Amino acid sequence: MRHYVCYLSPSPPAIDGRLDEPAWRAAAWSEPFVDIEGAIKPAPIWLTRVKMLWDDTHFYFAAELVEPHVWGTLVKRDTIIYHDNDFEVFLDPDGDTHGYYELEINALGTVWDLLLVKPYRDGGPAVNRWDIGGLQSAVAVAGTANDPSDRDTSWTVELAIPWSDLHPGAAATEPTTGARPPGPPRDGEHWRVNFSRVQWDLEVVGDEYRKVTDSITGKPLSEHNWVWSPQGAVNMHMPEMWGIVQFSDIAVGEGSTGFTPPEDEAVRWTLRQVYYAQRAYFREHDRYSRWFDELGVSPRLPDGSLVQLRLLSSGTAYVATAPGRGGGTTWHISDDGRIWGERGRRGE
Repeated sequence: MRHYVCYLSPSPPAIDGRLDEPAWRAAAWSEPFVDIEGAIKPAPIWLTRVKMLWDDTHFYFAAELVEPHVWGTLVKRDTIIYHDNDFEVFLDPDGDTHGYYELEINALGTVWDLLLVKPYRDGGPAVNRWDIGGLQSAVAVAGTANDPSDRDTSWTVELAIPWSDLHPGAAATEPTTGARPPGPPRDGEHWRVNFSRVQWDLEVVGDEYRKVTDSITGKPLSEHNWVWSPQGAVNMHMPEMWGIVQFSDIAVGEGSTGFTPPEDEAVRWTLRQVYYAQRAYFREHDRYSRWFDELGVSPRLPDGSLVQLRLLSSGTAYVATAPGRGGGTTWHISDDGRIWGERGRRGE
């Protein structure tokens, strides 16, 4: 799982897509994107990478997408932007895998922003009517979009998302116990973040680009999905597989800080294995199990502590609970996949 230390920007960058401010030049590029399924698939043919900065008002993103033929068709906000080539941002501020945000933008600068109350696997829904009210976005093309007569170099994206638009109440259909407070992050705080690039195979027909189609079905060939942190499946809506961004209050270029993994990451991952196993068991038996032997997973944590499993509603729901390291936090995961911690409480 990839990680990135995000440093403070001394002044707000101009959101023009050009990435030429001193703060952007000082910020490190991420690793190149890989296929969404990881190393089992070939590496992307074109480079994609990102940078991040923050200040008291905004979370800033910059992306470079190498592209010899820059193309886009969609111009209306909140249309399904991944039908074009696009760049996508996914944010889960409190890491519970619920109440997270998605933003897509194409080479024409058209935006689709939405929030997910839950991942689709857990019932969603996606709230398309939600908008990042204070969003600033811009695209710059090194070449000419939608002109097959020339060869382009790349397109770059610049985004500024206000902290005020990213808050626990945005998806207030469930308890927010343990959710982060609204506002900018604290020094050392971790967020789950990922990025995706959707890339379609194109051909030139006359004086325009068209998607390459299957000779038998006539439908477009499947898109390529290139991401920062691989998912292991063609599914961006697995927030537990996203990368981890750690915020630092050191000004970019004026020092550095090491990355520290989030608290109790191994405990959270053990609980996630219970969730995966329970999903598989429910598909076969139409109920959840109360026995770890039936699930084929170990209840034992790395420090020897045990996960406790409690069935609810005659086996149609459950909560699994585990103590964090040192007993300071008790962690829970429920049948809908939400994971959260409660400080100062022991497992039941």
